[in-house]
Amino acid sequence: MATTRVVIIGAVALGPKTACRIKRLRPDFDVIMVDQDEYISYGGCGIPYYISGDVSDVNELMSTSFHMLRTPEFFEKAKGVKVLTRTRAESIDRKAKRVWVRNLLTGQEKDLPYDYLVLATGSIPNRLPIPGLDHPRVTSVSNLHEAMAVKEKIAKGEVDKAVIVGAGAIGCEMAEALSDLWGVETTIVEIAPQVLPGVLDTSLARMVQKHLEEHDVTVHLGETVREVAETDEDGPLMVRTDKRELEADLVITAVGVRPNGDLARAAGLAVSPRGGILVNQRLQTSDPSIYAGGDCIEVLHQITAKHFHFPQGSLANRQGRIIGTNIAGGSARFPGSVGTFAVKIFDMAVATAGLTRKAAEAEGFDPVFVLVVQADRAHFYPTQDLMYLAAVVDRKTRRVLGVQGMSHNGDALVGRINALAALLAAKGTVEDLSNLEVAYTPPFASAMDIVNALGNTAENVLDGLNRTVDPEEFEALFFRGKEDDLLCLDVRGPQNAAPFVARFGDRWINIPQETLEERLDQVPRDKKLVVVCNSGVRSYEALLQLRKAGITNALNLQGGVAAVKKSGMVDLSEGES
Repeated sequence: MATTRVVIIGAVALGPKTACRIKRLRPDFDVIMVDQDEYISYGGCGIPYYISGDVSDVNELMSTSFHMLRTPEFFEKAKGVKVLTRTRAESIDRKAKRVWVRNLLTGQEKDLPYDYLVLATGSIPNRLPIPGLDHPRVTSVSNLHEAMAVKEKIAKGEVDKAVIVGAGAIGCEMAEALSDLWGVETTIVEIAPQVLPGVLDTSLARMVQKHLEEHDVTVHLGETVREVAETDEDGPLMVRTDKRELEADLVITAVGVRPNGDLARAAGLAVSPRGGILVNQRLQTSDPSIYAGGDCIEVLHQITAKHFHFPQGSLANRQGRIIGTNIAGGSARFPGSVGTFAVKIFDMAVATAGLTRKAAEAEGFDPVFVLVVQADRAHFYPTQDLMYLAAVVDRKTRRVLGVQGMSHNGDALVGRINALAALLAAKGTVEDLSNLEVAYTPPFASAMDIVNALGNTAENVLDGLNRTVDPEEFEALFFRGKEDDLLCLDVRGPQNAAPFVARFGDRWINIPQETLEERLDQVPRDKKLVVVCNSGVRSYEALLQLRKAGITNALNLQGGVAAVKKSGMVDLSEGES
């Protein structure tokens, strides 16, 4: 009987995982990987940490956990998989089941027969339609070649100023990589009105922006880059936006990626208008003999039930196992994704899953945004720190549509987001969130964990008990607004409230929550009120007390003063907590 032949195009993440899974299940199969690069099976998500110096040697990105370098020889000897590097797949003959390839070093061409074909062609960096992007000091840092070139320039002292175009995850990671260790004067230019657009809602995005600025990264939002020009041969580049000119020794474009489905489209396979290869849950393309996964495909969003592009190394590895299982005769399925995401920005972690409020609105939901600020472990435990956790819930169905958060204790945040991602996929409601079972011990969590507090708050908001105002809405109303009849009722202790009372005078009233019942006569009934405390908990209690007394013109500030300060909305004297 003839040997089953599997050809895999692409050998970075999905390709190697698929190949190794096949060989473990069916060692008699003939598996060959083809990649146009010389570097294979590397952790591309580690590139910012290589440039920053956190990962000292580029070989660490290409090594196994037991420090074996993942070379073609390694795959052939240890895995039984043949690898052709510097070899480009030019076309697919589906009828003959052959892939035409060309060696990029010798120009030699040949065809590779297959019984099964796997497309792991990855993604392509988006390219802005502006002049100057072909300059050698402009790069996207999307592969190891570019990463090594950038690090070499920095290490040689050739980069004093850098401009990063794009404030998405890669842009923010690269800002840290350049400025934290190397001290490069770094500026981010973003066309959207916030950092991490499409990932965070405004409240948390403002906090991330402030965090970047606190680490000496200049952030320009709502600006469009028009041109990158050379001042002279050895001088700095000039990045011209619609608002300013910025000098730069290095320009990094980080404006997203698109799926590389060109080979699939040319072969007549179904692709989306965005170019992503369309697959079923078995990860088969429109040709059942051809599978695809990783950054080149679009996956089903488990909340919207639509296909979307979500390039993540974790998904590629999971999908590679599924493809390998199915080619070997199994029946594995990939159900889709809720878009779980995490990024480290200096000493702050940001993590999300599901939809933002803006995305939920676009999908026809009636979203409610809920923000909670609470210690990530018992408040009395020495290493506790504040966590900022938000949920987007549907008013009609009470389903949790998305979660997002940030915290200095990144592991604590990511662990919670991972748990909540499973809840989103299961179509969990706010009641499920309130009752989600989590492990408790003071060094790791509160007795009422923040995820449960988030569910409780969402319930109260949906039930009309907690009428809220978001931090950015509060800023517009109070700090930048002209509503003379809007007052803040600060229900914290006098020491905490004093700097605000001194700053805002009669517009900022301090009545501690525990004394509110006996001082209700001091609460103006002819003014609009925003009730504030440190986190939004005591102010909720005060809101209920006011309502009981017939004062219904009050709103509770979500996240409290902690969110206001984290967003950089007000700068007061030190010592206020």
